[in-house]
Amino acid sequence: MTQKQTTSAALSVSEKRTISGLSLIFALRMLGLFMILPVFSLSAQTYTHSTPLLIGLAIGAYGLTQAVLQIPFGMLSDRIGRKKVIFVGLILFALGSVLAAMAESIYTVIAGRLLQGSGAIAAVIMALTADLTRDQHRTKAMAAIGISIGLSFSIALASGAALENWLGLAGIFWATAVMAILGMIVLAWWVPNPYRLKIHQEMQPARAQLGSVLSNAPMMRVILSILFLHLLLTLSFFALPIALQDYAGIAKSDLAQTYLPVLLLAFVAMVPFILLAEKGRQMKPVMLGAIAVLALAQIGWATQPQSLILLLVCLWLFFTAFNVLEASLPSVMSKLSPLQSKGTAMGVYASAQFIGAFLGGVLGGLIYSYADIQGVFLLALSLCVVWLMMMWRMRPLVHYSHRIVPLPGLSATTAESYQHRLSAISGVVETVLVVEDQLAYVKFVADEIELNELESIR
Repeated sequence: MTQKQTTSAALSVSEKRTISGLSLIFALRMLGLFMILPVFSLSAQTYTHSTPLLIGLAIGAYGLTQAVLQIPFGMLSDRIGRKKVIFVGLILFALGSVLAAMAESIYTVIAGRLLQGSGAIAAVIMALTADLTRDQHRTKAMAAIGISIGLSFSIALASGAALENWLGLAGIFWATAVMAILGMIVLAWWVPNPYRLKIHQEMQPARAQLGSVLSNAPMMRVILSILFLHLLLTLSFFALPIALQDYAGIAKSDLAQTYLPVLLLAFVAMVPFILLAEKGRQMKPVMLGAIAVLALAQIGWATQPQSLILLLVCLWLFFTAFNVLEASLPSVMSKLSPLQSKGTAMGVYASAQFIGAFLGGVLGGLIYSYADIQGVFLLALSLCVVWLMMMWRMRPLVHYSHRIVPLPGLSATTAESYQHRLSAISGVVETVLVVEDQLAYVKFVADEIELNELESIR
């Protein structure tokens, strides 16, 4: 291999800055959104006009504006530029944090959380990542962002309780505003400026393809799964802090050290199940098992909320299963999505995730208004049963993979020839040619293809 080939195969300095910078921005946003989860249902009672329903609404409110504005922000970035839209989103996120930090009424907190969520820039960050990375490094870039999201979630749950004990809820919201400002600095001084602005077939949604996604039963099972997962997250974390303090006797000041070791153990425990699902090709059994474990955790919380040991064991089970599903579902969605509508499918998937977070907070507050925390956990258990029944009918997955193949000779006159050559390769199930970019998106069965044959087409 020549030095030139070696250099082209490695990440460039610009790509490293892109991946590290945008991963950090994503992580800072997720930290800010999730840090209130482990304590809010306890501490929010000090706000004027607080009721369980309004507290639940405040927990999940960000999800509503995230879901509604995700696709419009992506389309706006196609017109005026990615970095401008990300700046606007971070400013909105900071303003919402400041509004919530200064709040004395729960209504003001809800307004702040809605404003936080209106900075819906997840899809734009993904598109900017695609703008600034070469096609062969796109998967690495997306994996790095995914890892940053997972880590930030765990850090948020541990640090949120500690920060609330030190500075109160207002302190968490002020810290979130500072994180948004740090994100703006990273965007301005570290993330490179894109030299191109284009629609990415595999990244961005198109309204014309929405119907085909919503009518695809296998994909809709996965989309509903991410909705259920984040619904269960916010629903459970409405009731769990109350159970730990009021039933198991854990002081609010001790919640941080209660959460942290459980989260670390869950992070370690998920690894073999991820390997079993992906490398062992046992995705369906692993997913069904994880949903069943989520249900088991709800049973423990509902029946024995006064038992600290059982609460913590069930918390470990919950987070292990949650992490397995959070990591697995995007992979399944990517495998199931037709190349032509992959960006649209992932956009619907992301919106469903945020809708789930909104519904979980609202339902938690609504049920707790008329019942106790056992009622919240029993509702969560019922949802797990419905989810399990829905996924039981899912067919075992064929292990599809995707690759972007550069085709320097691709033109309108050679497209048909390339299409025939690609389709003739054993294992290839779908191809989409993009003449203006001189590349092909190829979907194939990983066990049936010779990659050298695919890569030799030029």
